[in-house]
Amino acid sequence: MASGGDKFVYFLVGGFVGATVALLFSPKSGEQTRQFLEGKYEDGSERLGEKAREGKERVKGKSLEMAERMTENITKGKEILRQQKDQVSAAIDAGKDAYEAERRNLTDVSAGKKKSKNKKS
Repeated sequence: MASGGDKFVYFLVGGFVGATVALLFSPKSGEQTRQFLEGKYEDGSERLGEKAREGKERVKGKSLEMAERMTENITKGKEILRQQKDQVSAAIDAGKDAYEAERRNLTDVSAGKKKSKNKKS
């Protein structure tokens, strides 16, 4: 299926071909017809150049827009990764603290049992 740009180009080419055929069968002299065709050719060339410039500017604008979106998405991704890293670090620190607290409790309990044994003896 042809895109909008392709359809426009086909339209222009069809217009040029139709105009050329119509002029070839017109009652004007050869010199008048050549001048008319030359004028139409120049007009068409200018329009085509203008449309090409417009297309180039549109592509440039879309490219810049996409680059901005990509930068935003990368920044968001980095922020999410930083948050997750902070959460994991906090969980690891909490696990270490809990381990140390439990180890101290066990040490205290075992020290208490040793004291009890020593008192009984």
